Amino acid sequence: MENFPSLVIDPALATLWPNTALGLMGLEARVFADTSSIWEEFERKTGPQLRKDLSTIPLAQMPGIGEARSAFKAFGTDPGRYRVSSEALYRRLRQGKDIYRINSLVDTNNVLSLQCGHSCGIYDAAAIAGNVVLRLGLEGETYQGLGKGSLPLQNMPLLSDDAGPFGSPVSDSNRTMVTQDTRRALLVVYAFCGKDSLAPLLEKAGALFARLAGARILYTTII
Repeated sequence: MENFPSLVIDPALATLWPNTALGLMGLEARVFADTSSIWEEFERKTGPQLRKDLSTIPLAQMPGIGEARSAFKAFGTDPGRYRVSSEALYRRLRQGKDIYRINSLVDTNNVLSLQCGHSCGIYDAAAIAGNVVLRLGLEGETYQGLGKGSLPLQNMPLLSDDAGPFGSPVSDSNRTMVTQDTRRALLVVYAFCGKDSLAPLLEKAGALFARLAGARILYTTII
């Protein structure tokens, strides 16, 4: 885990939702901008069946979504106002909208989230300051969410380092976003249904990032 932060879950958060778990993967890759091949594979392998499922299955019954909504309620955050990123991606797909294309690591991260139903965040490891805790946001805390402007963070589960909050299951911050200058990245899978599904999911994630983004997997762990 050299050059990667350690990460813990704050006990106060875990008390409110004991099934909170995180899947972590450190990876190394050269980020590229043209992600057409990533989405071509998605349309071949995942898109058609997922759209079919979304046309008949309520969002709350899609994998990972119901548990995330219940966890947010337990934390004191309205899940109808602040949706986890996987639900936001499902909604875009169900509405026939395109998924944003950013770069190879971000787009592969979104494919993973669409496949598993969990919110997944990917962060530039070099931009993280010190070690990280998953905790609830404090009164008055905000950051500039990617594509969302100022995001209020009170009572929201978030990742915080020595410089303050930088990521959440809803939207991540500009400070730690992956760019074409990123060389090492930290993948975080936010799970609110316990640890059991995370080991096979991280194995799948490693294969996905290696194939679609040319990444070298440096470590995986579950907390």
